[in-house]
Amino acid sequence: MSSGTGHVAAVCTVAQLFPVASSGLMSGIDKRPVDGPVRLLAHGVLGDVQGDREHHGGIFKAVYAYARETRQAHAAARGLELPDGSFGENLVTTGQDTDETVIGERWRVGSAELEATAVRNPCGTFSAWIGDRRWGRHFTAAGGAGAYFRVIVEGETSAGDQIEVLHRPEHEVTIGDAFRGLDARQARDLLDWAERTGTVLYDSLAGSAQNTLRRAGEADDFPVRLRSTGRGLGMGMGL
Repeated sequence: MSSGTGHVAAVCTVAQLFPVASSGLMSGIDKRPVDGPVRLLAHGVLGDVQGDREHHGGIFKAVYAYARETRQAHAAARGLELPDGSFGENLVTTGQDTDETVIGERWRVGSAELEATAVRNPCGTFSAWIGDRRWGRHFTAAGGAGAYFRVIVEGETSAGDQIEVLHRPEHEVTIGDAFRGLDARQARDLLDWAERTGTVLYDSLAGSAQNTLRRAGEADDFPVRLRSTGRGLGMGMGL
């Protein structure tokens, strides 16, 4: 796979709701490929559902992309059948390593433009869906999180669309770096870039970078205004 130009292999939306016994919620993790174009909106993919809106959804997690090659590696390692959509992803990529996507990187897919925002951390629902209570550990150990995106320009995409990388920030901190854990240099580069450009970071990502700097004994003065969950009033830019 490359961190350059790949393609959308499939676009997935919710097929049916999945009951999560531990929380009593109905999850939208059961996603499957659909035919034809799908509209990508600021607050999510048309036809998609988030059962747990406290931890999922919002403008910073509007679209979830995962590389087919990485998912197939999981399937081979664990002896599982994991077809497109098995990880709850909206966009299945091919030839594009989603974990090598730089935070803040912008893609054009179809007529939509996206910006990479955050990692996907495995939760209990994911483990229940896969049917393995240790799945979160396996997923984390493999180091491939897939990338969440916000929608900069709403539009439509469909299977076969080229992924055009429009911009790649100079800080070079990737989604995979953030998932595996930032070092102090990466944390400082990311926060400096966000402050210099006025980019609002996903709340837990900014918090993780700040914690890394505190442990390294460095000053932590990142503005609160540049941290957000992307859920809430209006466009969700408040905590």
